[in-house]
Amino acid sequence: MADMEQEHTQPEAPANTQNLVDLGTSLIQREEGRVYVLTIVGQIEGHQLLPSGMKSTKYEHVLPLLAAVEGDPDIHGLLILLNNAGGDVEAGLAIAELIASMSKPTASLVLGGSHSIGVPLAVAARRSFIAPSAAMTVHPVRLTGLVIGAPQTFYYFERVQERIVRFVTGNSHISREDLTRLMLRTDELAADVGSILYGEEAVQLGLIDQLGGLTDALNWLYQTIEEKKTPGSISPRGPGAFPRKSPGAFFTFRLFFCGGKCGKIKADFVTREGEAGCCAFSWDGPGAARPPPC
Repeated sequence: MADMEQEHTQPEAPANTQNLVDLGTSLIQREEGRVYVLTIVGQIEGHQLLPSGMKSTKYEHVLPLLAAVEGDPDIHGLLILLNNAGGDVEAGLAIAELIASMSKPTASLVLGGSHSIGVPLAVAARRSFIAPSAAMTVHPVRLTGLVIGAPQTFYYFERVQERIVRFVTGNSHISREDLTRLMLRTDELAADVGSILYGEEAVQLGLIDQLGGLTDALNWLYQTIEEKKTPGSISPRGPGAFPRKSPGAFFTFRLFFCGGKCGKIKADFVTREGEAGCCAFSWDGPGAARPPPC
């Protein structure tokens, strides 16, 4: 009887399934390449443990995981699924900075909401997407616990907030003026200062790149993975790296050998309408000056 019971024992779950249970991660494999999927949910846990009944994302799990994704040659892209309620500022910024510094194609998708410190996490990826029904709360820095009523305290708040503003404006298309105005609004939230942005509004303000869902994010990732495989491409920040986004401009930078046309390496613009020279330098920002043709 014991032998019969052993024969019907359930097989062990695959490693990918175990990762999904433990860390909320999975791997999508297609002909174009492998995309690692990371979920960031609940509160971003910092140096202090959150209550056991609260869902959280632990930075000590996410940071080494991102480093492993960057160093794994068999993983070609990263998709970050976001549905979080903010959390620890420094832990959130640490994760966001690591995502922004990755050389592999990265895309973020806001589902449900990505609030407070979740805003830098959403804009850290190379391309950001948001579902039409998703929301993002933008507000000033807050502190729980003992607060010393001294000028140094408010100066510290100001400096921490400046770190967030610089990161968000440096990795999205929103202007500093618009972001500051949204953070300091007093007529929208009943018990707080700030603003709530929904999907289309976040895109119109330049905070998020595109309205879309899972298919849109995956299609962009696989398209970018294919572009990275183009022979002869050179990146300004090392092999395969992508530049950060800047307010009002979305650009990629690649140089190609001209071959029989001019025999030199030069650069030219590729516009949205498809106008191109013998080399590829694409710029999607307003008022860009053209270099001499190849």
